[in-house]
Amino acid sequence: MKYYIIAGERSGDLHASNLLYELKKEDSDAEFRGMGGDYMQAAGCLLTAHYREMALMGFLEVVLHFRRVVKYLNKIKADLLEHRPDALILVDFGGFNMKMAAFASQKGIPVHYYIAPKVWAWNQNRALKLKKYVDHLYCILPFEPEFFKKFDWQVAYVGNPLLDEKKKFQPDPDFLQKHQMQAEKLVALLPGSRKQEIRQMLQTMITLKSELKEVDWVVAGVKNLPAEVYNEAISAGIKVIFDQTYDILYHARAAVVTSGTATLETALFKAPQVVVYKTSGISYAIAKRLIRVPFISLVNLIAEKEVVKELIQTDYSPGTVKRELEVLLTGGPKREAQLEGYESLLERIGTQQASRETAELIYRSLTGA
Repeated sequence: MKYYIIAGERSGDLHASNLLYELKKEDSDAEFRGMGGDYMQAAGCLLTAHYREMALMGFLEVVLHFRRVVKYLNKIKADLLEHRPDALILVDFGGFNMKMAAFASQKGIPVHYYIAPKVWAWNQNRALKLKKYVDHLYCILPFEPEFFKKFDWQVAYVGNPLLDEKKKFQPDPDFLQKHQMQAEKLVALLPGSRKQEIRQMLQTMITLKSELKEVDWVVAGVKNLPAEVYNEAISAGIKVIFDQTYDILYHARAAVVTSGTATLETALFKAPQVVVYKTSGISYAIAKRLIRVPFISLVNLIAEKEVVKELIQTDYSPGTVKRELEVLLTGGPKREAQLEGYESLLERIGTQQASRETAELIYRSLTGA
């Protein structure tokens, strides 16, 4: 069968690639085409566009690059019609992929959505639009099926794909020695995976070096971005280690993490963390009016309470991060409470294998098996 798959950022690209590997096990004749990144390409997907051209964050930024978004939207629509797959598989990337869902549905192409858009966060009536255009929805957050029930829609909870990634991880026994670091002093800095995001977040993280001197600071870098986005950290004497985020988290005493998938990854490795986020003033003002959930980090959203401290916009400063980090580094009730919160979080997520389960459900829906 022919599958067209669309992912719009690094985490979606990773999860899409794992789904592709599992689909190959179900369907030995599977052909893959779509928009994504290096992980999908390595898994055997023919890319018609790379997500790096679309990695935008914030409302204002999307508006400013509207023509670019429309250009790629039209390109993917034309390619989809030319190759008419047996299924369109959308992975996260809500704004773009919801438009693709509507288009494909109108053209009679079955739509499967893996990693549901966060319609529960703002303008919840978008769930009705999602229900109208999506044939099968596969959720990775345990509270989502209950949310969609409010719209009379039974959806599948397939578990969280980060569990699959963590299971594959084998720690490097020589990691600390190679990089001349000590685990009890190691603080991981995770500024994000998009160029624009890193530019917004990294400068404050770097400033922490002068605030807490007895710490081994390390930035978890990603190789799919230009190396120069990390130059400021390197110039400040902070190590940047590329594509070894799990080794860094495995050994970290604590972490400063930009809100996103990485907050949950950090929790899975039981590294105490401070969650931070900052965007343009206009984007933040718009988001503040629209957001309908009490937290921004996946950890707190899944736990339905504050497990990790969130420092957003003006609250994100060297002084506030320093205060939170000092508590986590020295130990005591706050550190222990966060670690206990991680344990209850893991219970809520469950142990399902998201990639395998989703692949089985997709193939079964197409073959009637």
